[in-house]
Amino acid sequence: MEITWWGHATCTVVDSGVRVLMDPLFTARLAHLRRRRGALPPAEAAVADVVLVSHLHADHLHLPSLARLAPGTRVVVPRGARRAVPGLARLARLRSLAVAEVVPGDEVGVREGVSVRAVSARHDGRRLPFGPHLAPALGYVVQGAGRTYFAGDTGLFAAMAEEVGPVDVALLPVGGWGPYLGPGHLDAGRAAQALAALAPAAAVPVHYGTYWPVGLDAVRPHEFHAPGGEFARLAGRLAPKVAVRVPGHGERVRLP
Repeated sequence: MEITWWGHATCTVVDSGVRVLMDPLFTARLAHLRRRRGALPPAEAAVADVVLVSHLHADHLHLPSLARLAPGTRVVVPRGARRAVPGLARLARLRSLAVAEVVPGDEVGVREGVSVRAVSARHDGRRLPFGPHLAPALGYVVQGAGRTYFAGDTGLFAAMAEEVGPVDVALLPVGGWGPYLGPGHLDAGRAAQALAALAPAAAVPVHYGTYWPVGLDAVRPHEFHAPGGEFARLAGRLAPKVAVRVPGHGERVRLP
């Protein structure tokens, strides 16, 4: 199994020869955010057998990044996404993307021996800054030779480990894109608590240290740089049996 962290929440998991891309965000700037660390992902980052979108926020469902996918690529999104984001439906037609909408508990076959199961997340599922809740926020479990949990964006909740089930690898968000995290997020400490409950063999921190608001370079900069290392430190205390890998941007991690 190979995992590449491209920055923010964007990851590629290769399991049994199947490439699974999570929350693709391939841009130097998004609204008031700019990419502060890590080169933009290369063209190969957009090559995938299936793409998983955890929720509708623009830093996770990013239409220009989805437009880089090859025609016919399968894209899994929360149910209601096409209604909430009309641009997604237009893009799917233009690029011949095979879009599947799912809710927690749904399972999508990718290739023989590899499937994806949607699980709950505790996060705002709206397409901000407007609109009612038209789609749930999700996490996903990629089930192949191993089982990889991609949490998307989520807060800590009591039933997380029970719903996710046994996993070998957990990709957990440990930060954000600003100096303060609101409800529905994991910081390094809460992510370490989640890790202790999930008890995988290995974990990789994501969703930190990539994008930062323009003009806020000097405001709580440790919130930008520190979460990955802090997660590893706290995980060593709360989940000492879990092997935590903290890759750099674009770095590939190989796991047995």
